[in-house]
Amino acid sequence: MAACSCSSPTLLPLLFLVSQLLSFSNAQSFIGVNYGQVADNLPPPEATVRLLQSTTIQKVRLYGADPAIIKALANTGIGIVIGAANGDIPAMASSPGFAGQWVGANVIPYYPASKIILITVGNEVMTSKDPNLISQLLPAMRNVYNALNGASLADKIKVSTVHSMAVLSQSDPPSSGLFNPGLADALKGLLEFQKETGSPLAINPYPFFAYQSDPRPDTLAFCLFQNNGGRVDSRTGIKYLNMFDAQVDAVHSALSAIGFKDVEIVVAETGWPYKGDPNEAGPSIDNARAYNGNLIKHLRSNVGTPLMPGKSVDTYIFALYDENLKPGPGSERAFGLFKPDLSMTYDAGLSKSEVPPSGPKAPSGSAWCVPKAGVTDAQLQANLDYVCGHGFDCGPIQPGGACFEPNTLVAHAAYAMNLLYQTAGRNPWNCDFSQTAMLTSNNPSYNGCNYPGGST
Repeated sequence: MAACSCSSPTLLPLLFLVSQLLSFSNAQSFIGVNYGQVADNLPPPEATVRLLQSTTIQKVRLYGADPAIIKALANTGIGIVIGAANGDIPAMASSPGFAGQWVGANVIPYYPASKIILITVGNEVMTSKDPNLISQLLPAMRNVYNALNGASLADKIKVSTVHSMAVLSQSDPPSSGLFNPGLADALKGLLEFQKETGSPLAINPYPFFAYQSDPRPDTLAFCLFQNNGGRVDSRTGIKYLNMFDAQVDAVHSALSAIGFKDVEIVVAETGWPYKGDPNEAGPSIDNARAYNGNLIKHLRSNVGTPLMPGKSVDTYIFALYDENLKPGPGSERAFGLFKPDLSMTYDAGLSKSEVPPSGPKAPSGSAWCVPKAGVTDAQLQANLDYVCGHGFDCGPIQPGGACFEPNTLVAHAAYAMNLLYQTAGRNPWNCDFSQTAMLTSNNPSYNGCNYPGGST
């Protein structure tokens, strides 16, 4: 039987469909980039802003609050995340006045022309092993929030902090995700504040590092969003087809386990280096292009993750440029999407001037998404699992369903692939499936089996 090997699919609720339509009115709003400055060869901020405006990037994360960059981004509509350094936390925690001065210097002069949307207080503090800094983090965040509130900006600019994946003590399978018990009390305090103020939990998932600790061929494909056998969560039966979803869902599970499942997750950093030292597993142009390019397609699909379907997580790709002064292995200085001369390091599909690298333009009129000729059974099964594992209504291709016959893998996969395309927005990138799909103007419906279709 050619059936989905995931958990039983359920009917998509009306609210999901509405959210899909709304989200595609600003389809790239969830794609951001990290703009680090540990370098001595970066182009001027004005040139960088022109570069950003030529891309579909809608948000930029700074690690500090560089006034020249914040000014250059004024009136562009690009969302800006600014950061307070770990070294600022003690003064921010002990002095509301210091927090007020920081907001007065780094926010008030620029907002709203410069669209500051989030302030991150500290970076990976919870895993710093500095108990004093950890205990001061929440008071610092509260004082920054209070300073924003005093300026009537607390409902417009959120306050958060950024965590490494090491805040989890368990992440495999994703449904078993748990926070480190030693950090539980501090994290609960932070999350109560974030739930109260509506700010997101910011996390740094890196499938690259997961691959480095497990450099097998099937792990690489799993990390790069490429065709692979997937990994089944033994507790839920959900088959995961990429590491990014698995890591994000592990964080969601950890939040749920301590009563904070409604706190939004933001991916503050993720990326893949295009070169590294000889002893490093994974860095290459091809792998970096595959990871970031496929991540962008995945985000554009708006499928979400198995535990959080129907909405892409805001994701900041690391990084805009290489930072040639960073210490550590060679890969640390080779994450840049662009070079200092503003040319692309490789094409990840971010340029506004090109069709998203995810398939041909849709035919005019009504269109349906179907498999390309010659696609392997393994690819078809992966596509089928992907759609049915993300909450789409695969009931019609289950036994007794209107489209169960013919009971073939290609027929079932075709129905599922078209279902995702029609539901997720009917954009070309919604009919990509790792380049195994194509758009057709020929309606594949037959007998009592109706393939949803829409006008392009």
